[in-house]
Amino acid sequence: MSQRAIGVVGAGTMGQGIAQVVAASGFPVQLYDVADAQLERARTAIDKGLGKLVAKDKLSEVEKDAALDRLATTTALDALCDCAVIIEAAPEQPALKEKLFGDLSRLTHEAILASNTSSLSLTRLAAVCERPERVVGMHFFNPVPVLRLVEVIRAEQTSDATVATIEQLAKDLGKTPVAIADSPGFAVNRLLVPMINEAAFLVQEGAATPHAIDEAMKLGAAHPMGPLQLADLIGLDVCLAIMEVLQEGFGDPKYRPCPLLKRMVAAGYLGRKSGRGFHVYE
Repeated sequence: MSQRAIGVVGAGTMGQGIAQVVAASGFPVQLYDVADAQLERARTAIDKGLGKLVAKDKLSEVEKDAALDRLATTTALDALCDCAVIIEAAPEQPALKEKLFGDLSRLTHEAILASNTSSLSLTRLAAVCERPERVVGMHFFNPVPVLRLVEVIRAEQTSDATVATIEQLAKDLGKTPVAIADSPGFAVNRLLVPMINEAAFLVQEGAATPHAIDEAMKLGAAHPMGPLQLADLIGLDVCLAIMEVLQEGFGDPKYRPCPLLKRMVAAGYLGRKSGRGFHVYE
């Protein structure tokens, strides 16, 4: 498989990170997005990301140039037709992802279709595909070049061979695959995002400031980053979307999104990417 390209759908933060790791690991990459401008930003970000590895002596200049040579960008979905694996990293919108998976399944009958979804049902995505046994979850974590975990989520339809291939690919990318059942939020986000949501409730109730909450969790629970700092890094819109998936999937009031979180998203205070969330960024 190392001789065949890996497709990445979506050139946002996660798509950029995945494409960088794939290219740096020796695989040719086809990075797809609907907008040329976004692809240009992605290539610049990947160049910068690889440059940081060179500065830390984790990569040589020759290896960096070779990785960039393996990166191709395209606005044509059919450019991915010869890829061995296609990793979808589009926005967390069920209708958009279902359309992409339907289109990709008609485009290629051989590729494994993997979704980087952070909470949506893989069984539902597989159901729109012509070969549902080749659909699987491959959930990376941000920042992708740094964090080693990949949640591998098996849909009801996923074959053993598909899971084995994706677990091996994760290892080839320097990641550690962990098998997770197809359940709302999977494992990490089902634990993590409700904690973030509860931290938002503390702020809403005036029990503590965002700075105090983050410091308390770093000093008292040995977390490397406070929950609201992490929320700003993830994106408050993403956190809200995950809470809504958990609430719908389980029907349990403990997953009710915090009203303050909803208001902040409505105001466009999304965290680092917008310059303001629970904290303010330059």
